[in-house]
Amino acid sequence: MRRLSDILIACVMLAIALPLMIIVALAIKSESLGPVLDKRTCIGRGARRFRMLKFRTSVYDPEQETPGCAQKITRVGQFLRYTRIEALPGLINVLRGEMSMIDGDARSPSFSD
Repeated sequence: MRRLSDILIACVMLAIALPLMIIVALAIKSESLGPVLDKRTCIGRGARRFRMLKFRTSVYDPEQETPGCAQKITRVGQFLRYTRIEALPGLINVLRGEMSMIDGDARSPSFSD
């Protein structure tokens, strides 16, 4: 029942948020080079690792030389973080069964037990 409700909620939210997500993707692309989505390794149920999707909010660093806490945030990224819109692509993770709508708190492997 929980999985069914996750799928239903994620589908409805994706349908509603799709126009906004397209606008956000275009804004990210117009402001800086690099990919629109950021993929972060997280740990889900049963200690399974998965790649959580988020909109990219920092300047693209293909070499990954700058640590995450020191990366420069773009103007679009500031707005996305303030409004928490950067997490909308995580709905795709919900549809894949990697996350749940009820407990969407996936942990980073560096902070896990």
